Amino acid sequence: MFIRAYLRASTHQQDALRARGALDAFAKEHGLRIAARYVENESGAKLDRPELFRLLADCEPGDVLLVEQVDRLSRLSAPDWSKLRSEIDAKQVRVVALDLPTSWGLAATPDDFTARMFAAVNNMMLDVLAAVARKDYEDRRRRQAEGTARAKAEGLYRGRPENKTRNTAIAAMLRDGHSWRQIMDGTGCSRTLLAKIARELKANETAG
Repeated sequence: MFIRAYLRASTHQQDALRARGALDAFAKEHGLRIAARYVENESGAKLDRPELFRLLADCEPGDVLLVEQVDRLSRLSAPDWSKLRSEIDAKQVRVVALDLPTSWGLAATPDDFTARMFAAVNNMMLDVLAAVARKDYEDRRRRQAEGTARAKAEGLYRGRPENKTRNTAIAAMLRDGHSWRQIMDGTGCSRTLLAKIARELKANETAG
């Protein structure tokens, strides 16, 4: 049995390794050793997360997927959560989350009956917390949209100010031939912003 830790943050501006200390402390307290860590900056509302699926591909039956909280694993819609759960179940991976005490027993190697009881209870709680995480995500998005709409109606909304220094650096890196991945990792920009600057740069070069 291998313990594989999954660490995720939603944006490149956030520290995906923030929870490493908590996961390491949990493993030490339970006499476990983390064999590998998989780290990425992707939204938990997306099913397409390369490092998560690399983790699952590396797993053997009985391996543990260790996360700080269930929402690090999923803020997915019900259909996408069902797909991810099917993949986890097919690989016979045990999900252990620090915020889900019913899962902690799965990090041990109990007898077959105890393991099945732990798994049954944990699966139910995992589904509940995944649903709560999704609702929290949708509620925050709704409140943000309502706040933006209210600000626009009152003439107070100005949008996010352009970070001219960063955008100039991004344009310079594009001209120097850096890859998009290098630029995103180096500046923390999104692919959408990078594509916008690349289009503007190409248009300016064509006009020039």
